[in-house]
Amino acid sequence: MNQNEWEIRETQRQRELEEAKGRAQQMEKTMRWWSECTSNWREKWAKVRNERNQAREEAKQLRSQLESAVKESHSFKKEKNELEIQISQLKKEMEKVHLSLMKHAGQQKEPERDINESPDQFSNDGLKNVNSEDGLVTKARSVGENEDNKDNKIIETQSHEVLSKKFDADFEEKQLIQKLNSKSDDDDTEYFTQKLKMLQLRLDDAVKALSGEKDEKKHLLKSIDKLRQELEDCKKDAVREFLTMQETHHAELRIINNSLQEEMNDRESLERRLFETRAELERLQSENACEWAKRERLESEKITLERENKKIKAELLDFQVSTGRSGFNAMRPQDALDSELRLLQQELMEKNKEITELRHSQSKVKKMLSEANIEMGHAVRRAEQYETEVKRLRSRVEELKKELTIAEDELDSASSAVRRLQRTNEELHARLHKYEPDNDYDGGRPQTIL
Repeated sequence: MNQNEWEIRETQRQRELEEAKGRAQQMEKTMRWWSECTSNWREKWAKVRNERNQAREEAKQLRSQLESAVKESHSFKKEKNELEIQISQLKKEMEKVHLSLMKHAGQQKEPERDINESPDQFSNDGLKNVNSEDGLVTKARSVGENEDNKDNKIIETQSHEVLSKKFDADFEEKQLIQKLNSKSDDDDTEYFTQKLKMLQLRLDDAVKALSGEKDEKKHLLKSIDKLRQELEDCKKDAVREFLTMQETHHAELRIINNSLQEEMNDRESLERRLFETRAELERLQSENACEWAKRERLESEKITLERENKKIKAELLDFQVSTGRSGFNAMRPQDALDSELRLLQQELMEKNKEITELRHSQSKVKKMLSEANIEMGHAVRRAEQYETEVKRLRSRVEELKKELTIAEDELDSASSAVRRLQRTNEELHARLHKYEPDNDYDGGRPQTIL
């Protein structure tokens, strides 16, 4: 009965050890899978970090482009104000010229004209000149009004050329005005014709400069729209990548938590089995101690029985010698002694058999105990390794969580920078629309005056 129980327990322990080995192999597979996942995750984060750095560089470039565009807009605004001042000065000077023309037209006399020119023709020519001058003034005013509504995106080089031409024209105009006061009445018509041609040339130059500025403005608007579209695309791509990264990170965290929970459950079950194995070993040790005590007791009983047998044999011999009886009377107690001796020998053989069986079972128990101790040592070492690996994985998970929070903060800062750039771009676009003219300047181009 005891041997069957030992065999059942041995098979149960073997089965538990096989289960522990299978769980250990499963844990090793899980650890390898975890190492592969961490390496893949590290590669993904490296790619995401590179993309984030590229997005930062693009944002810096866009910021620099916006700053340059703002500086250009300020410079163009300054040039626009200077042009407005120049136009106002031109208006005043043209009014002065108009007044001087009216004055000289009233002071001219009929006898001083050419013989071929009649007074009606002279008056008609004067009126034509005056009307042409009035038309020029009105057209210049319309040009000034259109110029007030022009955008502040004007090319700096063309503006400087226009300003230099206008300053030269102002100087020439002043010289012509001074000459106008010194010339005689016969040269008035030619002088005014030259003055009108000069003003017409200046007006044509201004129209050409404004048309070039308009083309440049269109080009700048197209470039700003393109930059805004690129900024929106970058923002959408960044948001999309952030969402995908967040989803993948949450999925990986769920997988990590599930695997950690499974590892914790396996560890708890392994600890429970180790506790049960330790309790079983303690019980086996106590049973072994009891068997050893029983064996020692049986050996002591065997020794006492052998001593009693020897003592009885000695007493029997002494009794036979002392009595000296023979025949039937001596034969009868000898038979009784022999039967008693046989009984004692049989009991001794049974005791020896029990002792051998106990020794055999004790050797089996020792062997099983040594194997169980070895397996328990291996299981304890594996449990310690698993515990250290779990601690390392937990620390790695915490580091990855910290890196994820840092990356999320950096991505939030990048998205906020993108939003700020978008707001500045929208403000710049609104300013451009604010300074955009109400009507097209090509419809108000002045006609050539000859």
